[in-house]
Amino acid sequence: MAETIKLEVVTPQGAVLSEDVDIVTAPGYGGEFGVLANHAPFLSTIKIGVMSYKKAGDESQLMISGGFCKVSDNQITFLVESAEQGRDIDVDRALLAKERAEKRLAEAMRQAEHVNQTRAEAALQRSIARLRASGHQSA
Repeated sequence: MAETIKLEVVTPQGAVLSEDVDIVTAPGYGGEFGVLANHAPFLSTIKIGVMSYKKAGDESQLMISGGFCKVSDNQITFLVESAEQGRDIDVDRALLAKERAEKRLAEAMRQAEHVNQTRAEAALQRSIARLRASGHQSA
């Protein structure tokens, strides 16, 4: 049996995931990174995107948004603003959110509203990550 690492995903609303897994891949601000069992300790900031993990050959994906990741003592812990299992994402809702965010972003750019542009960009990133995590092809 292959060695595993304990994966914990926690949001302000509580624990989302706690499992022993084979590998974790996550979107860090310095680039995507992967973690296996017995990885060296480190800290990373996390950006909006898709975190994937494999357990016994099965791959699962979560949409995560903004936070931190800590690896130590054969455990990887994500403290993130939000996390959603890919299989639980409402694709139609995510597509509508993506469309709204694209419209708001275009409007903010036309009016040179930097605050609204930043908010629209974040909303767009979240909707695209939801679509990717759900396995939807048009993300």
